[in-house]
Amino acid sequence: MWIPMLSLTALPHLGGIFGGLITRKEVKTWYGSYLVWNELGGFTQDSVVPLGLYGTQLALNWAWTPIFFGAHKIKLGLIELVLLTCTVGATMVSWYPINRTATLLLGPYLAWLCIATTLNYCIWRDNPEPKED
Repeated sequence: MWIPMLSLTALPHLGGIFGGLITRKEVKTWYGSYLVWNELGGFTQDSVVPLGLYGTQLALNWAWTPIFFGAHKIKLGLIELVLLTCTVGATMVSWYPINRTATLLLGPYLAWLCIATTLNYCIWRDNPEPKED
């Protein structure tokens, strides 16, 4: 039972790692990336808020899975998703005057977060946590 579960869990990560290796090799020569970082000249005084918001939303994104699936904290997962969604919105607002393309690239992610937040809310609403005595 463990081998299929571990295999099916590892398979998407192996694909991601392989894709990442190709991307790292090619991105420097073929595809101009890091739009906001490039526009601001790297890590500068002007980049603290836009890149800080980006880093914050990335950390919040990583935190949801252990909260929701690992700790089984549905309500905390919902709160975390609301914070994540707001942080992505704030990131987009801070990026708009810097690079509109980068801002628009976050649009589908924000839409997905709205769906995920709604789903997390419905799961929380339909599965009340047991009351502690």
